[in-house]
Amino acid sequence: MPTINVIDRAGTSKAVEAADGLSLMEVIRDHGFDELLALCGGCCSCATCHVHVDPAFSSNLPEMTEDESDLLDSSDHRDENSRLACQINITKDLDGMTVTIAEED
Repeated sequence: MPTINVIDRAGTSKAVEAADGLSLMEVIRDHGFDELLALCGGCCSCATCHVHVDPAFSSNLPEMTEDESDLLDSSDHRDENSRLACQINITKDLDGMTVTIAEED
């Protein structure tokens, strides 16, 4: 089972186990990170699961869709490592990845 390192908005890091097939959003939410709101429940229709992904893992992630990019454009905190956690499915290739929960807009 892959381990994902999640850094919350206070800068605290916590390693969590992530089951293959779940979305990163589900993993973060299910491990008690309440600041990741995920208001749409993973339908890629809000940007409340915005995270910054360790650039070392960018080649292991699915390509960003136009819808995801459009939603991230609404954030003042978007950068080159921004992704929506609901659009990243957990695989063994993500073991050891670090993500930081983005500041709230």
